[in-house]
Amino acid sequence: MAKSDKLLARILRGTSDANLAFADLRRLLKGLGFAERIRGDHYIFAKHGVEEILNLQPKGAQAKPYQVKQVRAVIVKYRLAGDTNEK
Repeated sequence: MAKSDKLLARILRGTSDANLAFADLRRLLKGLGFAERIRGDHYIFAKHGVEEILNLQPKGAQAKPYQVKQVRAVIVKYRLAGDTNEK
């Protein structure tokens, strides 16, 4: 199982939202086809066909738990979980 697949499975389980590296979350979103813009400490992710725009900020080196939850909701809503191997 690839590292991105393990990370995706971990996010979808929702058991450890508070203990996720921000860099890993960024890598996953880029792997799912999201375009990234950076404004200061705001990392803005958008994808064609996805209505929501994800505006994420790190808390130190970690992702904020409520933002991990937002990412999970978008992945589930748009059924993006199967896209990790397609780049």
